[in-house]
Amino acid sequence: MARKVLVLGEVRDGSLRNVSFEAIAAGKTVSEGGEVVGVLIGKSVSALGEEMIQYGADKVVVVENDKLDQYTSDGYSQAILSVIEEEEPEGIIFGHTALGKDLSPKVASKLSTGLISDATDLEEAGGNLVFTRPIYSGKAFEKKIVTDGVIFATIRPNNIEPLAKDESRSGEVTSLSVDIKDLRTIIKEVVRKASEGVDLSEAKVIIAGGRGVKSEDGFNPLKELADVLGGAVGASRGACDADYCDYSLQIGQTGKVVTPDLYIACGISGAIQHLAGMSNSKVIVAINKDPEANIFNVADYGIVGDLFEVVPMLTEEFKKLKVSSS
Repeated sequence: MARKVLVLGEVRDGSLRNVSFEAIAAGKTVSEGGEVVGVLIGKSVSALGEEMIQYGADKVVVVENDKLDQYTSDGYSQAILSVIEEEEPEGIIFGHTALGKDLSPKVASKLSTGLISDATDLEEAGGNLVFTRPIYSGKAFEKKIVTDGVIFATIRPNNIEPLAKDESRSGEVTSLSVDIKDLRTIIKEVVRKASEGVDLSEAKVIIAGGRGVKSEDGFNPLKELADVLGGAVGASRGACDADYCDYSLQIGQTGKVVTPDLYIACGISGAIQHLAGMSNSKVIVAINKDPEANIFNVADYGIVGDLFEVVPMLTEEFKKLKVSSS
């Protein structure tokens, strides 16, 4: 059954986040040959509409307003609900990001519809669209279908492959004027505490440190390895609690949930709360002096040794590989 599906494009620092393209791919599956409508919300975002079309959207609706320069749930919900009223979609897809996790329940409540959150896979089976999502901190998975109403879901970043970019694709980019009013929250200033570089939630490679890094300076070898591999640096809650790094780097049940292609855990014991945030990584490498550390139970490869000796050795070897392949 062909459906019209809305896909929210998420903008950060003037660029579309990669999860936007993954959401378009999921929207294509949900549409089953129907129309995929991209949605852009912000202050000056219309120029990004063409990129959404190149990644598979059939058309894009842009809502621009000075009050939407920074995300607020009140402002964005007014904007997206106006688009939904105008387009009357049968499906809605957001990324399961900080923004998506905050906005999607509010919109679902306003629409009086269900919500499948944090989907990691989507397939057609037996005439139904089946969403797979993790439960019990990633120890098990459940499959869900929508039996009535709008198909509304958020997808976990780095799990659904985006469609190939096609610069020859064309589509209509239209503007919708929305009067944003009665905002209860106004963002006056944004102070960024996270390190510059690759977005942790979308990184393909993550080098994470635990209490075993021993100090703030102990993260320096990890940062160097991350730079060589084009990855991001993360941390366990133990490292954050010890003030070795900022909580914006925390990975785990109470931090960020990540699914990179490669996750290198350095000096991390493997508490269940941390495993909940990274156990679905495609390849896990553990470096720890304790051969009985729980992290080795989920690792694909384990190195028993001092991270301050092992990590610099890995960095040098990867540098040599990059030089030889260039």
